Amino acid sequence: QICLSLVKLLFYLAHSPLGSIVLLDFQPRQFVMVDGNLKVTDMDDASTEELSCKEDNDCTLDFPTKSFPLKCSAVGKCEGINEKKNLFNAYRYFFTYLLPHSAPPALRPLLSDILNATGDLRYGINETVKAFEKVLHLYKSGLYLQKRPLLLKDYISLKGFRIVEGEDYKCWPSYSHLGCLLSIHSAEEAAAICNSQSQCQSFVVTQQRTWTGRPLASFQSSWTDLIPDTNAVVYIKRSASSGERL
Repeated sequence: QICLSLVKLLFYLAHSPLGSIVLLDFQPRQFVMVDGNLKVTDMDDASTEELSCKEDNDCTLDFPTKSFPLKCSAVGKCEGINEKKNLFNAYRYFFTYLLPHSAPPALRPLLSDILNATGDLRYGINETVKAFEKVLHLYKSGLYLQKRPLLLKDYISLKGFRIVEGEDYKCWPSYSHLGCLLSIHSAEEAAAICNSQSQCQSFVVTQQRTWTGRPLASFQSSWTDLIPDTNAVVYIKRSASSGERL
């Protein structure tokens, strides 16, 4: 969410009515989340000036660990230098820390491609926005789940109940520090997640939603403490319920 919001902001800065705007003091502390969108808190160090040049050798974009040769345009300006400076700063201050984590395994190669392409400045801001929107579409639609074995058949569902909330086993990246609360596309994906965790014996698909509209599922190491809840469904592993009376 943070990275997607940032690239949309950088897209606006690259195509603003004033021209391409560069943030000269590009630091995480200069941004704040407001209603799920990233905002710049200080525009004092923003500039529309692009470096003047006479030849391509005048247009090297230098960072502490990398340098990038750029082109000198016909009007004597280093081509796209403001956009590229913003994008590489987004890569080194945000993407490297946020993109490799938390995504479903099937989407990680796509995020790795974005990370590598922005880190080498092979992508401009237009390509970066398109790449993020593709990942978001796959994530929200559940298309990344295609060609998976159906595992929900291995679970018994109990409608009208939920499991008593309390501290349970932890998992990454959980939305709760007390247990294992994860974003899912469907109960079928939740069953696959539960199967992959040795502690998991049951899960509940909650009414909570993430910023993409995906429901949250609570994964539990037991299922015995049930309480009535007309809006909930408990899914219990058949192997866990064998020999027990439901």
